[in-house]
Amino acid sequence: MRISSDEWVFWTFGSYELSATIIFTWMIMLLLVVTSILVTRRLSDKDDIPPFQNFLEVLVSGLFGQIQGVLRQNPGRYLPFVGTLFLFIAVSNLLEIVPGYAAPTGSLSTTTALAISVFVAVPIFGITSRGLLGYLKQYIQPTPFMLPFTIISEFSRTIALAIRLYGNIMSGAMIVGILVSITPIFFPIVMELLGLLTGLVQAYIFAVLAMVYIASAAHAESSKEKINKPTAKEA
Repeated sequence: MRISSDEWVFWTFGSYELSATIIFTWMIMLLLVVTSILVTRRLSDKDDIPPFQNFLEVLVSGLFGQIQGVLRQNPGRYLPFVGTLFLFIAVSNLLEIVPGYAAPTGSLSTTTALAISVFVAVPIFGITSRGLLGYLKQYIQPTPFMLPFTIISEFSRTIALAIRLYGNIMSGAMIVGILVSITPIFFPIVMELLGLLTGLVQAYIFAVLAMVYIASAAHAESSKEKINKPTAKEA
């Protein structure tokens, strides 16, 4: 039983390996890009809208509301980043139901890359919201003696993001594998369904934590900024 999708190697050339993690990651990115293009080709602002547009608007509005609730700011600038994180992790986990598929989020390299993306995005959003000096000032508040602890906190929460997602996805796959070998088929099916639910929850938790970190970096932005919900065209 493979513990990680990194162990599933399709092709090797010297020290380079083409693993299932890389292949399925690119497949998911291609799937998301193609789906977004197809769904947004014929958007309508009339009452009679296509089912895919209706689903898209519900999804975008839900993400919009979640970001607004956490950040208390205009979610427009954060929606593309946080929404992409959620969709990538959610689709990656939900495709576990497909035979022969291995979720890239079951690889520590993938979850680390996602956590690093959040690590890089936090200061970018913080600086654009508060300015360079305003963002750096938080590292020495309420006293300059907090500087080393704040820096350690930045790195530790990034590590925690990566390990939390990796551990939950990997452990779920291991439990299903064990049940398949020792129990009737009914129990692995139930666990697989619970695993899909857990995958969605983990995607939501990762996105929420990313929003919390961004909010802590950009909290000084004016709360008077106007918040406009996305229209059908914008969704």
